[in-house]
Amino acid sequence: MIFHKLDKHRDKGLLILRIGIGIMFICHGFPKLTGGPEVWTKLGGALSALGINLAPTGMGFMAAISEVGGGLLLVLGLLTRPACFFLLSTMVVATLMHVNSGDSFVKYSHALESAILFFSLLFIGPGNFSLDEKISKKRKGAESGKGE
Repeated sequence: MIFHKLDKHRDKGLLILRIGIGIMFICHGFPKLTGGPEVWTKLGGALSALGINLAPTGMGFMAAISEVGGGLLLVLGLLTRPACFFLLSTMVVATLMHVNSGDSFVKYSHALESAILFFSLLFIGPGNFSLDEKISKKRKGAESGKGE
Protein backbone atom coordinates (compact mmCIF):
# COMPACT_ATOMS: atom_id res chain seq x y z
CA MET A 1 0.00 0.00 0.00
CA ILE A 2 1.19 3.52 -0.75
CA PHE A 3 0.94 4.71 2.86
CA HIS A 4 3.28 1.96 4.07
CA LYS A 5 6.12 3.82 2.34
CA LEU A 6 5.63 6.65 4.83
CA ASP A 7 6.94 4.44 7.67
CA LYS A 8 10.47 5.59 6.93
CA HIS A 9 9.36 9.14 7.82
CA ARG A 10 7.98 8.26 11.28
CA ASP A 11 10.59 10.32 13.14
CA LYS A 12 9.95 13.32 10.90
CA GLY A 13 6.26 12.97 11.70
CA LEU A 14 7.01 12.91 15.44
CA LEU A 15 9.17 16.01 15.02
CA ILE A 16 6.35 17.85 13.23
CA LEU A 17 3.87 16.72 15.91
CA ARG A 18 6.15 17.76 18.80
CA ILE A 19 6.96 21.16 17.31
CA GLY A 20 3.37 21.91 16.30
CA ILE A 21 1.80 20.90 19.61
CA GLY A 22 4.67 22.45 21.58
CA ILE A 23 4.22 25.83 19.89
CA MET A 24 0.46 25.65 20.39
CA PHE A 25 0.88 24.99 24.11
CA ILE A 26 3.41 27.79 24.48
CA CYS A 27 0.90 30.14 22.86
CA HIS A 28 -1.99 28.68 24.86
CA GLY A 29 -0.17 28.90 28.19
CA PHE A 30 1.70 32.19 27.81
CA PRO A 31 -1.30 34.44 28.60
CA LYS A 32 -1.96 32.30 31.67
CA LEU A 33 1.66 32.57 32.79
CA THR A 34 1.78 36.34 32.30
CA GLY A 35 -1.74 36.83 33.71
CA GLY A 36 -0.43 36.99 37.24
CA PRO A 37 -1.85 35.81 40.57
CA GLU A 38 -5.49 36.48 39.69
CA VAL A 39 -5.32 34.16 36.66
CA TRP A 40 -3.18 31.60 38.53
CA THR A 41 -5.72 31.43 41.37
CA LYS A 42 -8.54 30.81 38.89
CA LEU A 43 -6.47 28.09 37.17
CA GLY A 44 -5.50 26.47 40.45
CA GLY A 45 -9.13 26.51 41.49
CA ALA A 46 -9.74 23.87 38.83
CA LEU A 47 -8.19 21.34 41.21
CA SER A 48 -11.29 21.64 43.37
CA ALA A 49 -12.86 19.31 40.77
CA LEU A 50 -10.60 16.67 42.36
CA GLY A 51 -11.33 17.83 45.90
CA ILE A 52 -7.97 19.62 46.16
CA ASN A 53 -8.15 23.16 47.51
CA LEU A 54 -4.51 23.56 48.50
CA ALA A 55 -2.64 26.69 47.36
CA PRO A 56 -4.69 27.50 44.25
CA THR A 57 -2.39 30.37 43.23
CA GLY A 58 0.71 28.18 43.35
CA MET A 59 -1.04 25.30 41.63
CA GLY A 60 -2.31 27.61 38.90
CA PHE A 61 1.18 29.00 38.38
CA MET A 62 2.49 25.43 38.05
CA ALA A 63 -0.24 24.65 35.47
CA ALA A 64 0.77 27.72 33.43
CA ILE A 65 4.46 26.74 33.69
CA SER A 66 3.48 23.21 32.65
CA GLU A 67 1.89 24.50 29.46
CA VAL A 68 4.62 26.96 28.50
CA GLY A 69 7.62 24.99 29.77
CA GLY A 70 6.19 21.67 28.63
CA GLY A 71 5.52 23.14 25.19
CA LEU A 72 9.09 24.40 24.95
CA LEU A 73 10.47 21.02 26.05
CA LEU A 74 8.32 19.30 23.40
CA VAL A 75 9.68 21.61 20.70
CA LEU A 76 13.24 20.78 21.77
CA GLY A 77 12.55 17.09 22.34
CA LEU A 78 14.17 17.48 25.74
CA LEU A 79 12.77 15.70 28.81
CA THR A 80 9.90 14.81 26.53
CA ARG A 81 8.30 12.13 28.68
CA PRO A 82 8.38 14.16 31.93
CA ALA A 83 6.98 17.15 30.00
CA CYS A 84 4.19 14.94 28.64
CA PHE A 85 3.44 13.67 32.15
CA PHE A 86 2.94 17.22 33.47
CA LEU A 87 0.98 18.30 30.40
CA LEU A 88 -1.18 15.17 30.70
CA SER A 89 -1.85 15.94 34.36
CA THR A 90 -2.79 19.52 33.54
CA MET A 91 -5.15 18.42 30.76
CA VAL A 92 -6.80 15.75 32.93
CA VAL A 93 -7.55 18.39 35.57
CA ALA A 94 -8.88 20.77 32.91
CA THR A 95 -11.11 18.04 31.49
CA LEU A 96 -12.46 17.09 34.91
CA MET A 97 -13.11 20.73 35.78
CA HIS A 98 -15.24 21.16 32.66
CA VAL A 99 -17.07 17.87 33.15
CA ASN A 100 -17.82 18.64 36.83
CA SER A 101 -19.04 22.10 35.83
CA GLY A 102 -21.56 20.51 33.49
CA ASP A 103 -19.91 22.00 30.41
CA SER A 104 -20.67 20.48 27.03
CA PHE A 105 -18.32 18.14 25.22
CA VAL A 106 -17.40 20.97 22.84
CA LYS A 107 -16.08 22.94 25.83
CA TYR A 108 -13.83 20.20 27.20
CA SER A 109 -12.90 18.31 24.02
CA HIS A 110 -9.63 20.26 23.52
CA ALA A 111 -8.38 19.33 26.98
CA LEU A 112 -9.45 15.70 26.55
CA GLU A 113 -7.86 15.42 23.10
CA SER A 114 -4.65 16.93 24.45
CA ALA A 115 -4.64 14.50 27.38
CA ILE A 116 -4.95 11.57 24.95
CA LEU A 117 -2.11 12.99 22.85
CA PHE A 118 0.24 13.45 25.81
CA PHE A 119 -0.63 10.01 27.19
CA SER A 120 0.27 8.53 23.80
CA LEU A 121 3.55 10.45 23.61
CA LEU A 122 4.53 9.02 27.01
CA PHE A 123 4.66 5.63 25.30
CA ILE A 124 5.93 6.71 21.87
CA GLY A 125 8.70 9.01 23.04
CA PRO A 126 10.21 11.93 21.17
CA GLY A 127 11.64 10.14 18.13
CA ASN A 128 15.15 10.29 16.69
CA PHE A 129 15.08 14.02 15.91
CA SER A 130 15.24 15.16 19.53
CA LEU A 131 17.71 16.28 22.14
CA ASP A 132 16.60 13.32 24.28
CA GLU A 133 17.82 10.96 21.55
CA LYS A 134 21.13 12.81 21.11
CA ILE A 135 21.76 12.70 24.86
CA SER A 136 20.80 9.02 25.00
CA LYS A 137 23.18 8.12 22.14
CA LYS A 138 25.98 10.12 23.75
CA ARG A 139 25.45 8.28 27.07
CA LYS A 140 25.35 4.89 25.39
CA GLY A 141 28.54 5.71 23.52
CA ALA A 142 30.26 6.81 26.73
CA GLU A 143 29.10 3.70 28.59
CA SER A 144 30.28 1.34 25.87
CA GLY A 145 33.65 3.10 25.83
CA LYS A 146 34.11 2.62 29.60
CA GLY A 147 34.06 -1.16 29.42
CA GLU A 148 36.99 -1.38 26.99
